[in-house]
Amino acid sequence: MTNSDVLILGSGIAALQLASLLNKDLNVRILTKGKVRTANSYLAQGGIAAAIGKHDHPSKHIADTLEAGRYHNNQEAVEQIINAAPGLITFISEQGSVFDKNHNGELLLGMEGAHSEKRIVHGGGDATGKNVVEFLITKLKENVTIDENVFAYELLLDSKKTCIGVKAKEQDGTIKYHYSTNTILATGGCGQLFTYTSNAPTVNGDGIAMAYRAGAEIVDMEFIQFHPTLLYLNGETKGLISEAVRGEGAILVTDDGTPIMEGVHPLKDLAPRHVVSQKIYDYRKNGYNVYLDISNIENFKDRFPSITSICEENGLQLSEGRIPVAPGSHFLMGGVKTDLAGRTSIKGLYAIGEAACTGLHGANRLASNSLLEGLYMGKKLSKWLNESAYKQIHGKMQIGPYIQKEKVILPDTQQIKDYMMERVGIVRDAVNLRKQKAWLDHFKVHQIDNFDAYSFEEMTQIFMLITANLITESALKRTESRGGHYRSDFPAEDHLHWLNKTIIHKISKEMERNHEHIETALAT
Repeated sequence: MTNSDVLILGSGIAALQLASLLNKDLNVRILTKGKVRTANSYLAQGGIAAAIGKHDHPSKHIADTLEAGRYHNNQEAVEQIINAAPGLITFISEQGSVFDKNHNGELLLGMEGAHSEKRIVHGGGDATGKNVVEFLITKLKENVTIDENVFAYELLLDSKKTCIGVKAKEQDGTIKYHYSTNTILATGGCGQLFTYTSNAPTVNGDGIAMAYRAGAEIVDMEFIQFHPTLLYLNGETKGLISEAVRGEGAILVTDDGTPIMEGVHPLKDLAPRHVVSQKIYDYRKNGYNVYLDISNIENFKDRFPSITSICEENGLQLSEGRIPVAPGSHFLMGGVKTDLAGRTSIKGLYAIGEAACTGLHGANRLASNSLLEGLYMGKKLSKWLNESAYKQIHGKMQIGPYIQKEKVILPDTQQIKDYMMERVGIVRDAVNLRKQKAWLDHFKVHQIDNFDAYSFEEMTQIFMLITANLITESALKRTESRGGHYRSDFPAEDHLHWLNKTIIHKISKEMERNHEHIETALAT
């Protein structure tokens, strides 16, 4: 058993930004399912968007964010976060050599899809996430403890439905209760629900599923962003090819060199990601291979060292000037519904980063706004907790007799991924969505009231099924196409019925009763 003032689940940029800014008198514990340096944030090649250029202005960045999000965004969230971006970048830049600069000491600014100005700050060429994570790790104080390879799987609630911590399992099977007056989900999205993804192996929607089971509101789960360009070799995706490559002039072509984005969108290869992903999907479905033609980018290896390494490690010769690509799941715009301080609908429970949904991204995230949101929310929540966090008022659990029911039968992990990609992927329709919903319902994971006897792999499968169900239900309900949600049977945006309307999931009272803890929460 452990007691903390602040318990953070996850170790990406949002989590580390929060931990680094909390007061030294707060006892902080980070639990991460893998290693700190294997989170999605560490893998992020792209940069951080901020309107700091001479000809740029936050109003332009706001307009681009709303356009990419197809006006499903929360206007207040967009304005607050975008206006804070320059200050967040300046704060980090002044403390160390995190971001790339020119010979005059000015921040280098790159262009990415759907941006109207060069405003993308990078670190290490295409290793921004790594640079920022390493910087934030150096800023952690002695009051922060990090426990790696720990699988948090159940939020603990007291009799007043206040979150008082989590139950977690260690690699040797030991179950621990981690109590805290402030529990933060920073567990990322759910990219691993799909066959092709840019996400880290640990990103399976765990935090969202846990929050849903605990009774938190979950929102906008139909909006999944598929990144257009993952390295695609021998039927598998091998890693992300950053949008910055297209920002530097690469274009998408077929085997015979035909540009596929000509006449599709005014921004051509730098169109919003859902537009580019759908076009690549169409070409590949019709039997064409699609490549990034990088032949006109000078000094490619120097500009993109991480991408060069990924390609060379997989035997691809960049001298040929082409990188074979396919789209894959990249980012979840939805998640646990929060305000701008990360507060959820459950007292004592917060969510930040990709696990949360503030409404910043709307129906489709603008490139390089994700690390920005993580930095913003980490800082905002730190301010809230530093000013209001009450300390060391934890519960103790009185363990009651528990009779282990027979385990539910679970599908193979790869089968979950393949069916989600096939039926709830880039292009959706009612027939496939209903087929997937029926398949998911067959496993009855909502009837599981205790996870203690399940292995890491089995718990991952259960969380994948819960999160997949939330996505499938939302995609079936939204009878229009908007941003990352494309329905071939409803191919147009329906402003009359769907503009600014969200789909919120909350566990039913009957299911909530089924998940009541046998343990009773007692005040100390």
